[in-house]
Amino acid sequence: MASLSLSLPAFSSSRPLARSSNERQALFSRIAPVYDNLNDLLSLGQHRIWKRMAISWSAARKGDWVLDLCCGSGDLAFLLSQKVGFEGKVTGLDFSREQLSIASARQDSFWKPCYKNIAWIEGDALDLPFPDSYFDAITVGYGLRNLVDKHAAMKEVFRVLKPGSRVSILDFNKSTNSSVVFIQEWMINNVVVPVASNYGLAEEYTYLKSSIDNFLTGKELEKLANELGFSKARHYEIGGGLMGNLVATR
Repeated sequence: MASLSLSLPAFSSSRPLARSSNERQALFSRIAPVYDNLNDLLSLGQHRIWKRMAISWSAARKGDWVLDLCCGSGDLAFLLSQKVGFEGKVTGLDFSREQLSIASARQDSFWKPCYKNIAWIEGDALDLPFPDSYFDAITVGYGLRNLVDKHAAMKEVFRVLKPGSRVSILDFNKSTNSSVVFIQEWMINNVVVPVASNYGLAEEYTYLKSSIDNFLTGKELEKLANELGFSKARHYEIGGGLMGNLVATR
């Protein structure tokens, strides 16, 4: 049985999902100090495999300029840095200053020469501060599901992506398979929330089930991408169907 990754922002299910930017930033700030430890613990390290798959699907190459959207503490950005090398450029964008601070600290502590090509930007995924057709590849790890307006976010991704280039979006899979749904719910109730409670974050992570329920299925993600003008869109189920990765070509 695959474990669940906890690469996600936190909202409480005991009240409506936070809508304002300030509320969401505050919630991100609360989980930032233990974010990476929980990811490793709850996924048994498998989130690293899924993230490498997402990078591979992005088709990023040496010398490319790439964007890691909703970058959090930087896992995908660091992998992209190694892909594009010294000639390339990686931009990690997130709306949480605390997460970006941790990403920057990790950049220094896990130093590799190629990491010089990473720049961290505090910004809004629904209003990207980049010109049209700017990036050769884009990745999103556990971010799209938690954005208030997924249509607007995907429209911005389409706008800043170069024609013929890809976006690779890794997230929880909203499965239509009842067995997968059962496993997801069991693990959230019996693994995720109990472990998060040891860090004083049970309330923040109990929202996970409702966030998956309110997400799009793989087919719906493909449809959204096609409606926005992407030439190809395919959603892959990974991690035993618990996770999914949308690959869309502009």
